[in-house]
Amino acid sequence: MEHWDVENEEFWKRQGRKIASRNLWISIPSLLMGFAVWLMWGMITTQMRNLGFPFTVDQLFTLTAIAGLSGATLRIPASFMIRIAGGRNTIFLTTALLMLPALGTGIALMNPGTPFWIFQALALLSGIGGGNFANSMSNISSFYPKKQQGYALGMNAGLGNFGVTTMQILIPLVMTVGLFGALGGEPMELQKASGTLIGRIEAGTDTWIQNAGFIWLVFLIPLAFAGWFGMNNIRAITPNPGTPVQAFGKILGLYGVGLITSVIGVVALGWLNMWLALPLTIALTLFLLRLIPGDIKPNIQKQFAIFSNKHTWAMTVLYIATFGSFIGFSAALPLSISVIFGNMMDVAADGTITRVANPDAPSALTWAWMGPFVGALIRPVGGWISDKVGGAIVTQIISVVMVVASAAVGYVMMLAYNATDPNQYFWMFLTLFIVLFAASGIGNGSTFRSIGFIFDLQQKGPVLGWTSAVAAYGAFIAPRVMGEQIKAGTPEMAMYGFAVFYALCLVVNWWFYLRGNAYVKNP
Repeated sequence: MEHWDVENEEFWKRQGRKIASRNLWISIPSLLMGFAVWLMWGMITTQMRNLGFPFTVDQLFTLTAIAGLSGATLRIPASFMIRIAGGRNTIFLTTALLMLPALGTGIALMNPGTPFWIFQALALLSGIGGGNFANSMSNISSFYPKKQQGYALGMNAGLGNFGVTTMQILIPLVMTVGLFGALGGEPMELQKASGTLIGRIEAGTDTWIQNAGFIWLVFLIPLAFAGWFGMNNIRAITPNPGTPVQAFGKILGLYGVGLITSVIGVVALGWLNMWLALPLTIALTLFLLRLIPGDIKPNIQKQFAIFSNKHTWAMTVLYIATFGSFIGFSAALPLSISVIFGNMMDVAADGTITRVANPDAPSALTWAWMGPFVGALIRPVGGWISDKVGGAIVTQIISVVMVVASAAVGYVMMLAYNATDPNQYFWMFLTLFIVLFAASGIGNGSTFRSIGFIFDLQQKGPVLGWTSAVAAYGAFIAPRVMGEQIKAGTPEMAMYGFAVFYALCLVVNWWFYLRGNAYVKNP
């Protein structure tokens, strides 16, 4: 489209609203699929454990973490795609690319003897779904006026985030049926009890775990066509996208850089502390992006101006607390339920204490969907409330809630892990996690509102992409930290650490946006 002026009320009413709505309602299910494919490893690894795949709990947490690291890293180049390649071109191709990890994962899961490195590669590729969030948000932010940024971004992100819940409900269900007949392969027999939304599934039941990958192709194929025929490039945002083939080349080049640095990041984790390896991965990604030749280079260098703005860094910290928590807990919760409540302490006659299997353990596949469901459902509400009263006030309130809830859930995890009957703590554990998800969902809406208000049309897209990229490392950090602390026998320490971080966010939000002489008052 050559002309686009959504701040002009007459233009918006005459044609802008209709075009924006069409793009939004194609963007939402495309983003939903991105979240589903990206975070499917949390449920897949839980079922791999139930089926007796020959991998340790640590390795299974690692698969979830690799997908998290890849998805976060890919958001960095993805945040620049709309300005370089155009919204329609970008959403079409990045949605179509999700077919690779979906199909590949289905094939790999058909054989328990598939080497671990293949699962690592597929987890890495599924990060494309995580990266797509940055280009999706950057794209939708361009279609709506400032006064509706909270609504538009909250709807896109909030309903898109339902990909997590969709995945957590749909995967357990489709694994119970030979959905694709002979093409879908043979079932495997559960070695441990599993479950679905509607109840427990006993050991010995036939399971088609490969459907966890194949099912997404049913949705991705029509969505790719919808993106191509129903979405728009905006000339004011993308002055020179080139031909579709040229635009696709730019997109693949940007994602290629992200995949390379993701691999380097995974390797670096074997040598360095996580808190050194992640900044190294981010810095290397930014450095390589600046070296890309052709007309991509000046566009990226121009958008690097966001890093000289102090609000970019303040909003990055706040977005880590909200979206980082949502995505991190979504990735880590299923396997955490399985490990913490799947075993219990047993006291022998001589006083010796050992951990043994819990025969009545709650199934992660039955309950893990609830937290992400609440967090995604309430996200648009957070944007709407923030449009009315201001984003910073809402962010401050939910940060207090997250400090308290995180510390409380840590204490309950400690009690459950060391109990002879952990089941008595499960409902308290789940309720506190739902509170955390709800607060993080509302906070997602409030931080989006603030970003849409603070930054101008040229900067808000890249800032949304950048902040969401850094925050998405929560999908790597949470499974890694919680996995390490569970392995050490102190799962509560992970949650206590998160509580300290949320308290820091209270100070940052107050200093920048709520104190008397704040830089921008309650954006």
